[in-house]
Amino acid sequence: MRAKIRDTEIWFDIDGAGLVPDGGAMRERPTGFLIHGGPGSDHSGFKPSMSPLTQQMQLVYFDHRGQGRSARGDPARYTLDENVEDMEALRRHLGLGPIASIGTSYGGMVAMAHAARYPEAVSHLVLIVTAAHAGFHDRAQQILRERGNADQIAAGEMLWAGGFRGEADLERYYEAMGPLYSRRWDAAAAAATRGRAIHSPDAINRAFGPDGFLRRLDLRPELARITAPTLILAGRHDWICPPEFSEEIHRLIPGSTLRIFEDSSHSIRVDEPEALRAAIAGFVAG
Repeated sequence: MRAKIRDTEIWFDIDGAGLVPDGGAMRERPTGFLIHGGPGSDHSGFKPSMSPLTQQMQLVYFDHRGQGRSARGDPARYTLDENVEDMEALRRHLGLGPIASIGTSYGGMVAMAHAARYPEAVSHLVLIVTAAHAGFHDRAQQILRERGNADQIAAGEMLWAGGFRGEADLERYYEAMGPLYSRRWDAAAAAATRGRAIHSPDAINRAFGPDGFLRRLDLRPELARITAPTLILAGRHDWICPPEFSEEIHRLIPGSTLRIFEDSSHSIRVDEPEALRAAIAGFVAG
């Protein structure tokens, strides 16, 4: 399905019922927005790993502008601020009240900014393996030098050079970096997941390159404006958004809850999927 909102067209998908029979009445379930990372990725990595959450809530998947199945446009508009406004416009387009906002990695950055700028629009906020400011770049590069092999270090250099020329370059990047992203990395399973995705080199270059907008990111001054109950989930072995950045977010969002998954890297939904889903479902239901 496609929503023509603002100056673009956003692709979205809905999984699960919003109203379910409950005895002699119909019970309304919460709606959760699943906000994908990258930039340059799409929603498909959430399927089927997050699909069991439809037992507790209705899920809305969507692709950021210029990514996945959403419309392309001027790469200068592929920014966090635009993604926040698109997300809020989609919520209103769907006629929804406050949502459970569930953001992973870059999607967590979008979710944080959205919850700070539109606090009335968010009932619950779940931030998964993310960071609130650009300091994660230097720290990730340091970890990569410590843990990475030659191919991985070269892939990281391409990321921060903004040097992806096509989808094949991104495919090679994720193939090389897979064992760093997940402690349970399975080459065949990872290849199948990547094969379902539509990668967008322009979007990731726009974010991570030398003049990229994520090089200037700093959401810390906004976090005190978040009013929604907030759950922060980190992977102990995450190389690109290490847990120290989740600990910082926890200190800056009043009343938030932090959980670190001890057997996970950046891809908690691969390393500890059942525990991740249980944490999200329990938090939203509670």
